[in-house]
Amino acid sequence: MLNGRYPVRWHIVLLTLWTAIWFFVAERHGAISWHYLRTGEQLLFGQASGGGLALYANHPDLQIGPVSFIVAGLFAPFPAAVGEKLADAFMSGLGLYMLVLIGRAAADYNRGTGLNHKRLQQRVLIAGAAFIPMWVEVSVRFAHLDDVLALFFTTLAVRALVRGNATAVGVFLALAVDSKPWAVGFLPLLLAVPRPARLRSAAWAFGLVAVAWLPFYLTHLDTLQAARFTIPNQPASSLRWFGVNDPATPPWDRPAQMALGLALGALAVRRNRWPAVVFLAADARIMLDPSVYTYYNASVLLGTLLWDSIGQRRLVPWVSWIALISLYGSALVIPSDATRGLIRLAFCIGSAAYVLLWPQRAPRGRRGRPSRREPVDGDLIRS
Repeated sequence: MLNGRYPVRWHIVLLTLWTAIWFFVAERHGAISWHYLRTGEQLLFGQASGGGLALYANHPDLQIGPVSFIVAGLFAPFPAAVGEKLADAFMSGLGLYMLVLIGRAAADYNRGTGLNHKRLQQRVLIAGAAFIPMWVEVSVRFAHLDDVLALFFTTLAVRALVRGNATAVGVFLALAVDSKPWAVGFLPLLLAVPRPARLRSAAWAFGLVAVAWLPFYLTHLDTLQAARFTIPNQPASSLRWFGVNDPATPPWDRPAQMALGLALGALAVRRNRWPAVVFLAADARIMLDPSVYTYYNASVLLGTLLWDSIGQRRLVPWVSWIALISLYGSALVIPSDATRGLIRLAFCIGSAAYVLLWPQRAPRGRRGRPSRREPVDGDLIRS
């Protein structure tokens, strides 16, 4: 037993071994982008010129939230090589912890519906086996602490949502946005909080986002230019299939990504499919992004993991494996840029249509019930 409450689960042991294998494979050529975090941390804390509150005005290429730089500072006291390895291990461990959190969230959400816990563990194992390679891609190979933290805090928000803690939902979603701005697409999770507590949850979310970002904008108006930072429009981008052949990010692209993700997420909540919010926001991001880095797929695989674990009850979480094969497998084995872009586009449209439109039957014991468990903080999750 673990603290006399949670036994050591065999599926977590297997996923730990699976993570270790991928970690050692990726670690040899890992931490490709860790220098951005190290540089940003030094700039934020004034260890390099042109930083402080002028950080984003002077360095618009650092599209990373201040919370990520603060966390990166935890590894600064170590020698550079040691700090890098410790960060890789830390981020890998967060992925495993997220699997535990999602499993517990699924168990709580389906409490009283006749859930078979052994089948749930099998679902988490199979979906987690697809999630881990992409998690190691973002956490070890690329060492994108900002993306890692955005996804981790979003997972904590999902766990808080299921437990009925509206304040924590707002706080964790704010920390996700304060770690990486594209996490704005996950904010429709606030709509899954019932009306009596939704305003409080939203106030915490928007208030903490303002506290983190406004000092940079109010003291240096040039920070607004950071939002217009562009990257190359790669040949394998799905944007090419929309006839967008601009060499760099079109000015409308980032707002369109966020607007589409927010709209799809709001629709998912309206259709009582809130576990699809992360999945749909990730779909919107990769479908309209001019770049095609493989670490982007980690957000999609977190979305499929949440959907396969909480949003549906099939034993085989096939959505997660279709995502891994379509997005990661195609990048490895298909040489044609145009074909890879088409596969990405087809996956995003097809998966979004599936989670939003495919008929679903409410599990036994859930119809008409606003909650799966006794509420925490006086709140009830919206069914």
